[in-house]
Amino acid sequence: MLKKQLEQYIAELLLNDPEKIELHKVEKEYAEKHQLLPAGVEVVLQDAASRFSDAYLERCEKETVALIIVETPKFLDEKIEHLHTRMNEFLYVESKSFDLVGVDAVSLEVDDVFGTYTAMFGLKMKKKYESRIKEYLDANLSGEAGKYSVAFSGKDGLFDMNFALSYAAGFNEEMTFLDAYDLIYSFVFSMVAEIEDAE
Repeated sequence: MLKKQLEQYIAELLLNDPEKIELHKVEKEYAEKHQLLPAGVEVVLQDAASRFSDAYLERCEKETVALIIVETPKFLDEKIEHLHTRMNEFLYVESKSFDLVGVDAVSLEVDDVFGTYTAMFGLKMKKKYESRIKEYLDANLSGEAGKYSVAFSGKDGLFDMNFALSYAAGFNEEMTFLDAYDLIYSFVFSMVAEIEDAE
């Protein structure tokens, strides 16, 4: 799925400029590994701000899922600490970027029990990958308790997932929402890539 999706994405980018395209670091590495880039195409690393410039953001109440306010992508420049000082909130973000990895949107909150920053989303992958997803999460999250939750929903045909972003390599409490969502994107991309490459 990922290979085909990225191939299509690169083809669309090349329609705008056949000589130069912007890709995320993990996308570039994957494209090079799988030889998806035509000869002579220059790849510029895309920064997180432009990657999420189309983002739709909602700050919501955890308890009721009621909307507090719709924010502009500029809000992503805020520190994630915002959620620590407002434990009753979560941030919901939609972006076309997530489509590539089979995710519609990602919510971020601070877990009430473990105090970790937790990313929550639905992942479009076949049920047969459940054990591989768990293996990847076990291998790539450093904490002990409350690392992740993975449940396949036959009704939706996707995995309802959450994982403790606090336990992922590259996380720090001083980061902005932009950095956090960029890290989530990289983490999910790498997970999907590794699982599909093992086929």
